[in-house]
Amino acid sequence: MKKNKVFVAVFCIIAFIGIGMGLPYHKERNLKVLPKDISDARLDSIMKTYTVALGVKCNFCHVPVKNIPDSLDYVSDADPMKENAREMMRMVIDINKAYFYFDKTVKPEYLNEVTCNTCHRGEPIPNNK
Repeated sequence: MKKNKVFVAVFCIIAFIGIGMGLPYHKERNLKVLPKDISDARLDSIMKTYTVALGVKCNFCHVPVKNIPDSLDYVSDADPMKENAREMMRMVIDINKAYFYFDKTVKPEYLNEVTCNTCHRGEPIPNNK
């Protein structure tokens, strides 16, 4: 009887560890425009396209973590440029949704007919000429 209890206890511990290891780990996020269920890889890819299109680095919109050199607080909204970027994202999504949303299996946030690069072309502030 005692062996059964020990076996059950060990089995439960192993099961809980296995379940815990199988759960995906998501860092804290502060997504207000992109879908909440976006994968880390897709989010990173989209952010990389923004940096290339604007010719900037991540710290253009994200503030440093206090007391940690060479790190950024991706959740913080302290830099007003981050909200500006969100407005630009909404504008691009609205344009794509209004004029290029033919394939309803794709989320409008993922359409890329009109992109940041359409206007910015590697510049943080688009040239109006």
